[in-house]
Amino acid sequence: MGGNIGQKRLTRAFGMPVGDDQNSLTAGERGPVLLQDLHLLEKLGHFDRERIPERVVHAKGAGAGGYFEVTADVTEFTKAKFLSEIGKRTEVFVRFSTVGGEKGSADSERDPRGFAVKFYTEEGNYDMVGNNTPVFFIRDPMKFPDFIHTQKRNPATNLKDPDMFWDFLSLTPESIHQVTILFSDRGIPATYRHMNGYSSHTYKWQNGNGEHFWVQYHFKTDQGIKNLTREEAEVIRGRDPDHATRDLYSAIDGGDHPSWTLEMQIMTPDQAKDYRFDILDITKVWPHADIPPIKIGKLVLDRNPVNYYAEVEQAAFSPSNLVPGIAASPDKMLQARLFSYHDTHLHRLGSNYHLIPVNAPKNSPEHSYQRDGFMRTDSNQGGGPNYWPNSFGKPGPDISAKEPPFEVTGNADHHPYTHLNDDFVQPGNLYRDVMTEGDRKNLVGNIVNHLGNAQKRIQLRQTALFYKADPDYGLRVAKGLGLETREVERLASLSQEDRVKATS
Repeated sequence: MGGNIGQKRLTRAFGMPVGDDQNSLTAGERGPVLLQDLHLLEKLGHFDRERIPERVVHAKGAGAGGYFEVTADVTEFTKAKFLSEIGKRTEVFVRFSTVGGEKGSADSERDPRGFAVKFYTEEGNYDMVGNNTPVFFIRDPMKFPDFIHTQKRNPATNLKDPDMFWDFLSLTPESIHQVTILFSDRGIPATYRHMNGYSSHTYKWQNGNGEHFWVQYHFKTDQGIKNLTREEAEVIRGRDPDHATRDLYSAIDGGDHPSWTLEMQIMTPDQAKDYRFDILDITKVWPHADIPPIKIGKLVLDRNPVNYYAEVEQAAFSPSNLVPGIAASPDKMLQARLFSYHDTHLHRLGSNYHLIPVNAPKNSPEHSYQRDGFMRTDSNQGGGPNYWPNSFGKPGPDISAKEPPFEVTGNADHHPYTHLNDDFVQPGNLYRDVMTEGDRKNLVGNIVNHLGNAQKRIQLRQTALFYKADPDYGLRVAKGLGLETREVERLASLSQEDRVKATS
């Protein structure tokens, strides 16, 4: 969107004007994100501290312990020790959650589900922090605080607001893929046991020879996929708002231990170079026909928490918790999460949250020069030096743990995304080629039920995006909302900027 449309100038907290509030400052068009993007850091830092004391997002959750077992040889792709041999088991703790609701919200809300796994490896804790969907609503972290605000409560009424929800989405076309999934039958999982988990982001695996590969994680439920219809969810919301939390605890308590098969999509650098979709765009998937997933392991949950607060509420996951052989990609959203998750844990749990038992590295004790701070509950690393380098024989860096160098090119700038025509390809394929006629009927019904509460101009703008994904998709929604189909078709033919002007 260009210009200010008659609005006041956007500034940072101390009055400095903001030049770009849609695109993070990156080294070259594809990143990584630069630490000198002061507006992004200020925006995320403030966002992380907006709720006290519950999580800003993923506030309502359930968790359990268990193990991960390797079932295939992946040493040609990664040197991560916990993946080094078939049959090797690593202790894990997993937390499931809804995303937008408060701690007291219902488990049956239409909302993505968090799927976070903490591996207690011999090289430190490794956290895979994902969702139950393979894509997300936005691809640049500059938009994240604004997006979450629209999923929360109206600042004046303190009520959920369909205008806020759909206004933002209709102004953010990249969201159309996730919106289609969210309002499909997959939008309300029946339980945490009956849903998949995905990394969503692309990560980098590195083997012992210094070669790297781009990967995505897919935890496929062995219990089978089960979802709730809109009507079923409404009944359960009133009858048992904690049904998914109850189901997970009861299943494990009764010896019915849920499990997931880990499948990996693995892409070589040569494959990635000319791939038809941007592999770093979290709003896209890698079609399985192009990159077939391979099964590499089994995740099993067989232990309930002894104390919910100690283990589930205080569990803190961060994508910055990586181990040698697994590294971040330049995905802009992931780059910001490397900062934001740890930052919000410092705010919520304190500077020594890594000492809380559920977060502590059980199989690789901490050896650092960090001292003091609130809730320092151990020996504070004794009387040894609190600096490096030192000549007292205390821990020093291990060069073998370094990530191999990678090339960064391009100008440091707020780079807009350049593959805009891709935004409608995959949701259109999902609607036409993957969904059954029954799926499409339910999808449209769910959208009409929710979008119908927004202003007409927002309905028109959003329905035009559905039309761009697939004409039948848009026309069905238009019919359900009682909109003029010719106007929807006209808006779909406009550029995003002109479409916004026409509906503002």
